[in-house]
Amino acid sequence: MAATQDVTTRQSADVPSQWSERQAVLNPPVDICEDAEGITLVADMPGVSRDRLNIEVDKNTLLIEGDAHFDMPEGIQALYADIHSTRYRRSFALSPELESNNIDATLKDGVLTLRIPKRAELRPRKIEVRVN
Repeated sequence: MAATQDVTTRQSADVPSQWSERQAVLNPPVDICEDAEGITLVADMPGVSRDRLNIEVDKNTLLIEGDAHFDMPEGIQALYADIHSTRYRRSFALSPELESNNIDATLKDGVLTLRIPKRAELRPRKIEVRVN
């Protein structure tokens, strides 16, 4: 599984229509764990809500995109921000041993968790031994 790593600037043709202006895109930090049943990806995407999240699979490529929104109290203006972009984007090449049509996604407190199972025929299985 390969992942993009750098902060990039995308032109409007490379990003969804709601992201029409040219701006920096952040790659969210992602932890990837594998077990006998599949893989789990955990992405930190603070400020992204379910309706501002886009997850797509095209052939063997997984694409995660999100638009963060931070509410500022009325009458308060930000003087400084460490992060200058609110757009997240990350893509991964998926192994053919994964069931990309059976991805389970959850979002809680700005943490996106994706569970991608391995194809059933590739999972370890226990063989029962019968006694005659």
